Parts: sequence; structure tokens; C-alpha cells
Amino acid sequence: MDGHYLDVKGLKCPLPILRAKKALAALASGEVLTVEATDAGAPDDFAAFCRQTGHVLLALDEADGVFRMVLRRK
Repeated sequence: MDGHYLDVKGLKCPLPILRAKKALAALASGEVLTVEATDAGAPDDFAAFCRQTGHVLLALDEADGVFRMVLRRK
């Protein structure tokens, strides 16, 4: 997937969401942002963030303790 990348590994809530919100604000509608985080709450946090803001959570997976969320800007 083409797009932008944000590394928030090692950061705890709410920093991953705040950083992603700032990164998404700099993107055009429809652009994709891939976020990698290690906070165990990140999957639920990002799902809720997308529901509340209208951004789309395209993918969510986990490997070796790293969660990868792929979001499309509304």
C-alpha cells in the first residue's frame, strides 16, 4: 500500500492517537497512513478514533508485539 508512515512504537496512550491525528491532518482526503505502535491499547484506540472522526481503518494486524494500523483519511 502506498502512502505515509508513522512510527509511534514505545509511546503510550494518548500519544499514538495524537501523533496520528496530526499526521492525518497534513494529508489530503483519501490518502493512506500506516501507523506502527507497541501500546497494547492501540488497536482499540485507533478503531474508536476512526469511528469518531470518520477516517477509515483499512487494516489492523500484529506481529512480534508491534501493531500496524492502516488508515485512510476521510
